[in-house]
Amino acid sequence: MASKLQGALVSCHSRTSKFVDQKERAASVVAQAVVTHQTKLPQFTVTYVPPPPPSIDNKPFETHHHVKNPSTSTSGKFGRFGGKFVPETIVACLSQLEAEFKNAISDDAFQAELAEALRDYAGRETPLYHAERLSEYYKSRNNGKGPDIYLKREDLNHGGSHKMNNALAQAMIAKRMGCKSVVTATGSGQHGLATAAACAKLALECTVFMSNKDIDRQYSNVRLMKLLGAQVEAVEGGFRDAASDAFRCWVGDLEEKYHLTGSAVGPHPCPSMVREFQSVIGKETRMQALEKWGGKPDVLVACVGTGSNALGLFHEFVGDEDVRMIGVEGGGLGLESGKHSSTLTKGEVGVYHGAISYLLQDHHGQVLHPHSIAAGMEYPGVGPELSFLKETGRAEFCAATDEEALDAYQKLCKLEGIFPSLEAAHALGILDKLAPTLCDGTKVVVNCSGRGDKDAAIVFERRLLDK
Repeated sequence: MASKLQGALVSCHSRTSKFVDQKERAASVVAQAVVTHQTKLPQFTVTYVPPPPPSIDNKPFETHHHVKNPSTSTSGKFGRFGGKFVPETIVACLSQLEAEFKNAISDDAFQAELAEALRDYAGRETPLYHAERLSEYYKSRNNGKGPDIYLKREDLNHGGSHKMNNALAQAMIAKRMGCKSVVTATGSGQHGLATAAACAKLALECTVFMSNKDIDRQYSNVRLMKLLGAQVEAVEGGFRDAASDAFRCWVGDLEEKYHLTGSAVGPHPCPSMVREFQSVIGKETRMQALEKWGGKPDVLVACVGTGSNALGLFHEFVGDEDVRMIGVEGGGLGLESGKHSSTLTKGEVGVYHGAISYLLQDHHGQVLHPHSIAAGMEYPGVGPELSFLKETGRAEFCAATDEEALDAYQKLCKLEGIFPSLEAAHALGILDKLAPTLCDGTKVVVNCSGRGDKDAAIVFERRLLDK
């Protein structure tokens, strides 16, 4: 069964000689795509797929699964996940984008320019910070024994999150392709802010689609986007609706616009591009761990909304079977409440926004509305690569509730003088359950993916109401 989201797509039958030339140039790198689905398929559909037999239990802290390094396909398929479930008119555009992406990452000049921008503009590398007081807090609750906790400080990136890594790189690709305008969607506003900054730096026009609800709760980021010259378009609904509108805007002007996705979701090559440009997080972590204690992390922990920051940390270590990877989703009001964003924990397999992945849906295949106190966690789907890591058992996934995230936010403020985003606070929120299960001296790296000043008003309001 399938349902349309936000109406029909804007048709895009017109083509100019400029676009034809770009397609011909792309063909030298990628063979012309073959449309495998002969029936008409709406751009944004949800198709029910029966869930596979469970391959990993739901007790993430009682067992540690060791599996072989999962293989991934250069065509964007991760096992049965991923793909391009889009109309024929979009396939050529995605093939062109894939060609430009492959050209860019194999171009020494592009890589040098990106490395310079990440260093001098974004402020990389970000520190791997030993959270000594947080570590001692958990040791004090377990007879002085427990893990050593380190934070990968992506909150110190320019713009306040990991999102700048990908935004800079993709804006540079947009420039290479001759696009004059960038469109994107954002939930927490961190990706929108990073994209607006990158577009200002590279003299590109920028339009950011954002839901009315997210504009209200993340208005500090909205003001900054506007100061950077971006146009912010309000959308009814949630982040998924903003993402749909951004995609439609791109389809309406394929010649001049570039769709800059900040999430590791959607049709190929979008998830692979985001993961590639975020993988700098894990590469730095490996190098820094070797310098600090002469080895690798034992456990990696990251929040999971759509997957960009988790994959950024995890990808470097997927082949290291002795490194445990734990993704933490938005547990909302509790997994049994129906008000959560725990796609990998409670979802089933389906097709959404152009790819097969895990999805929150009912037994008819209709999308369920997600909930999380963190705007960046509130999405009903997840990336295909994380879906594959779940199904193979290579990564574990669990959930932290709104209250656990709020507690973790306040705890890090008081113990370390660091205010994390509410998204990152979900990863920290699982430490209460995880830390007692770990051996003394276990090296745990938590991805502090964003800065929490944008969420301070929410925390104050919620805790004031609680009192």
